[in-house]
Amino acid sequence: MENLTLSVDGMSCGGCVNSVERALERVPGVTKARADLAKKQAVVEGTRLDFEKLAEALEDAGYHADRP
Repeated sequence: MENLTLSVDGMSCGGCVNSVERALERVPGVTKARADLAKKQAVVEGTRLDFEKLAEALEDAGYHADRP
């Protein structure tokens, strides 16, 4: 199991947090995603995590991801 932290732009409310978590949890290999509105970050747990695939999932959901 590994962890990957992403900076997430575009979150502005609790609904956004839920959307970010759902989008990330749909990516193959992800077992859990936790988004933090105050820190504007998401922490993803899983195996063989691919930053590009995670970032693409967030882009598709209307957010932007960077490496912290």
